[in-house]
Amino acid sequence: MEIISSKPTISAAQAEMDHAEVHYFNRFAVKAGAKHVIGVDMSTIIEKAREIVEVNGMADKITLLQGKMEDVQLPFPKVDIILSEWMGYFLLYESMLDTVLYARDKYLVPGGLIFPDKATIFMAAIEDGDYKDEKIGCMLCHPQSQGAVLIASIVWDNVYGFDYTPLKYAALTEPLVDTVEMKACVTDPTMAFTIDLYTVASKDLAFSAPFILDCRRNDFIHALIAWFDIEFTACHKIIKFSTGPHTRYTHWKQTVFYLREVLTVEEGEQVRCILSSKPNAKKKRDLDITIEYTLETEDSMRRSRGTCEYKM
Repeated sequence: MEIISSKPTISAAQAEMDHAEVHYFNRFAVKAGAKHVIGVDMSTIIEKAREIVEVNGMADKITLLQGKMEDVQLPFPKVDIILSEWMGYFLLYESMLDTVLYARDKYLVPGGLIFPDKATIFMAAIEDGDYKDEKIGCMLCHPQSQGAVLIASIVWDNVYGFDYTPLKYAALTEPLVDTVEMKACVTDPTMAFTIDLYTVASKDLAFSAPFILDCRRNDFIHALIAWFDIEFTACHKIIKFSTGPHTRYTHWKQTVFYLREVLTVEEGEQVRCILSSKPNAKKKRDLDITIEYTLETEDSMRRSRGTCEYKM
């Protein structure tokens, strides 16, 4: 978690807390007027970070602690700002948000600031038949579907004379992190889930969120994609950035959830969905994700409903 003084009204009397792999924000915070910056990191990179702090003449203003946030003893009882690049793929996969919330509840002064303080997951549907065939090797028809397109493939059914069909199901349960071209989007994007870092609790990170996808052209839907937007609302001027397909590349890319069936949609139709996510019971930083979808159409041959489960 990194803390940086990015708001003009922050005075030099404030203490700030910093935690990240390279600890570059701590030096920016000192330059911006922070009285003291505390960096916390479990990795050995902190040893090099100390050397960098020393050679830049900031050792009296930056304290770097190695260990877990929950275990270390800070030199200040409270801090004024917390800034962290805690976000993971799909926002929550392998994220450090629980650590940020721990620091917020224990160390942040009343009225203190968190950067960023708002995160929103967006969803859209895409046409991606060629890549799905390449990745999965087949498309499976959901038993509840009335109008799914079924494409048979021998890729997994016969591998040198052996039946590897169980791998088809395993491939479908693994979301793909990749860049998606905007032209692949069949629907308008829609907000699915928003986090306010000032109020969210750890229990809120297990959620079910309904959303509606509005189809903007006649096409096929092979997958749903997710990305997130981040906001720094406490700044003098609100700062935002997005990890979506409509903007510049980020290392978070987009998360692709392939469906077992292919939906055939027409402009103006809607796909009603529910996105559910919760930490895995055995590995807390992994996620169990479920997507329920219903294609609403007057054409009974294309009407469809399904549920897909994913492990991330």
